Amino acid sequence: MTEIELLGAAVHEYRGALAPSEGTEILDMSSLAQHLSRAHDWTEEGARVIVSLANEYGIFMLRNALALALALGKEDGDLGF
Repeated sequence: MTEIELLGAAVHEYRGALAPSEGTEILDMSSLAQHLSRAHDWTEEGARVIVSLANEYGIFMLRNALALALALGKEDGDLGF
């Protein structure tokens, strides 16, 4: 798969994790991190970090960080997630 295809697959997978469950409208970030850890093969720490990054930086910053990481060939960052 290309990087674009992998990104699309991840977006699709995570959107499924965000589907409203049992009428709950407010998304609890702690519960989301726990779900990512259990169902999407993240460590607890890794799940907390990606939820935090998404909330704190948003699409604009992360899209540019992703583009730069791709240009640098950084599959895994220096933190080892």
